[in-house]
Amino acid sequence: MQFSVNNPAVSADDVPDIDMSDVQAVVLVGGKGTRLRPLTLSAPKPMLPTAGLPFLTHLLSRIRNAGIRDVVLGTSFKAHVFSEYYGDGSTLDLNLRYVTEEEPLGTGGGIRNVLPELTASTIVVFNGDVLGGTDVRHVVATHRESDADVTLHLVRVSDPRAFGSVPTDETGRVTAFLEKTQDPPTDQINAGTYVFGRAVIEDIPTGREVSVEREVFPGLLAEGRHIHAYVDHAYWRDMGTPEDFVRGSADLVRGIAPSPALGDRHGESLVHDGAGVAPGAVLIGGTVVGRGAEIGPRARLDGAVVFDGAVIEAGAVVERSIVGFGARIGPRALIRDTVIGDGAEVGARCELLRGARVWPGVQIPDGGLRFSTDV
Repeated sequence: MQFSVNNPAVSADDVPDIDMSDVQAVVLVGGKGTRLRPLTLSAPKPMLPTAGLPFLTHLLSRIRNAGIRDVVLGTSFKAHVFSEYYGDGSTLDLNLRYVTEEEPLGTGGGIRNVLPELTASTIVVFNGDVLGGTDVRHVVATHRESDADVTLHLVRVSDPRAFGSVPTDETGRVTAFLEKTQDPPTDQINAGTYVFGRAVIEDIPTGREVSVEREVFPGLLAEGRHIHAYVDHAYWRDMGTPEDFVRGSADLVRGIAPSPALGDRHGESLVHDGAGVAPGAVLIGGTVVGRGAEIGPRARLDGAVVFDGAVIEAGAVVERSIVGFGARIGPRALIRDTVIGDGAEVGARCELLRGARVWPGVQIPDGGLRFSTDV
């Protein structure tokens, strides 16, 4: 049975029955997450709470759900955080190993760097900051069916101008890798999941920075190697910016984005164990409240991501914003499209809007920052 998009008889709901025993996963989690600062000053981006769990937990649960047990994490920035949290992976029913880059190697170099830990013939590589809904078994089935050297997951988006595009021919074979343009020839973009034959990884140069997107894949095409595509419309979001991080977390809470790690816990809000929500507080829009956090009376949270131990006091409004570990938002404050760093304190009646970022530990006094004159 053909599982690529080129066979319209195959539904995205059909899960291919394939042997995944000779498949390993590699997850690239070495980035510094600079676009999410100040949150990533204390934790790597894949470890930030997303719907109340480290983002990486959602990805690992998808990998496990696809039948892959052996996973290698390619780490760099704050590498110890991953091993301290996940250990050998047994709590997730996985075998986890860690390979750390001593200097930045890029996406291609990061893949080549973990080669000594790879023993399977088929390697599935994931970017550690992408929230997706595609069952990876479809991508692996397409890889085997097409007998490709590499298979890419491509996703169709409504506006591909913000991304490089990846055209394919009528058989599903990739024909080019194109940079961003105002007039892209296709709506297909790289979704950040790749299936490699192990021999292809062996050919990636060592000892220097290598981009898989700009060097490895175009080089394979120039050599006439076979790069295939699995294309779909599944849920997909790059979690690299505060806006996307908030939306992705809300989509997980509301069940729009799938995650086996959450089971059937879906709704307008998700309040984790140990959190307190006072009477009269309103939690909507996929809001998540972390462990030990406190939400005061008449507070309104719409699409908010509240990390563990944070406090939102009476009458405060938090919309489409992230409130870091142990941060405090004072009474009747307005926080909209903003990132509040760990341990920061925002005083009563403050207004923080439109992309504001408060660094960890900063204290803003009552009424100290406003966009309106009403005090």
